[in-house]
Amino acid sequence: MTELLRHLVSMLPPGTDPEEAVRILTRMLRWAADQAGLDAEEAEEAVAATLAFLRRRLEGDYVVDEFGFDAEFTESVYIPILRPLYHRWFRVEVRGIENIPSTGGALIVSNHSGTIAIDTMMTTVAVHDAHPAHRFLRPLGADLVFAAPLVGDVARRSGSTLASQLDAARLLEDGEVVGVWPEGFKGVGKRFADRYNLQRFGRGGFVATALRAGVPIIPCSVVGAEEAYPMITDLAPLAKLLGLPYFPLTPTFPHLGLFGLVPLPTKWIIEFGTPMDTAGLGAKDADDPLTVFEVTDQVRQTIQRTLHALLAQRGSPFTGG
Repeated sequence: MTELLRHLVSMLPPGTDPEEAVRILTRMLRWAADQAGLDAEEAEEAVAATLAFLRRRLEGDYVVDEFGFDAEFTESVYIPILRPLYHRWFRVEVRGIENIPSTGGALIVSNHSGTIAIDTMMTTVAVHDAHPAHRFLRPLGADLVFAAPLVGDVARRSGSTLASQLDAARLLEDGEVVGVWPEGFKGVGKRFADRYNLQRFGRGGFVATALRAGVPIIPCSVVGAEEAYPMITDLAPLAKLLGLPYFPLTPTFPHLGLFGLVPLPTKWIIEFGTPMDTAGLGAKDADDPLTVFEVTDQVRQTIQRTLHALLAQRGSPFTGG
């Protein structure tokens, strides 16, 4: 982000002094605000906020936590970029946001789907924008995410961290809302024929972590992502050659090239369920494989039932009617 801003400044005429640079950038921003249809007051507020953000970025006056999370970047850049997709393209409807506590740690456990993991991004926007406390979601991601150029840096800056029990435990103990997608690549990379059928949830490490931290487990069910990038099949030999978990063949990709990466305008519903009742359970139960399995299975069944109910209520994948 800092390099991008420096590049923007470098486009100004050589020898431009800082004050003149601010004036030029202000004119550019006002033009952009005018093109966006903002009224005079909104435009001035947007320009002032953007200039303040740019100045802090260029001067290094911002805070990044030990995991690489940059709250200002997330709130000022990352989430605003995603909002048009969230509101206008997917028309996301959020239910049960009151089930996420206003303070303290919580573990959100969600189904995973869509060929490209945009469900993680949309859930991040939902938690921040729909919740009265505008909480940040801290997603747990796979190694492959952080190994990717640019993608890994943006993921860390926007709150994601490695899907390890150690990192999850530290975040929960710090009172963060942590998101986990236990189906992993098996879920996001499944064929369209298997849509909305949950894959295996693994060994339940997320449950053990939540029990040790003493935080609520909130099942999250997402409808809409499965149809956004319907994967016909997985070109496994090509995936192996490229070192990827799968290589999708969809109705538009790779036939249409980069245009094939544009998701279909499906209707989304994100429902945060009632927090799982773990009364009577605690840190000692986190070491009991049977208890962990039972709670894990309960979470999985809750999400699966909710998905079926939401599908029946949504109707058409595109109009929602």
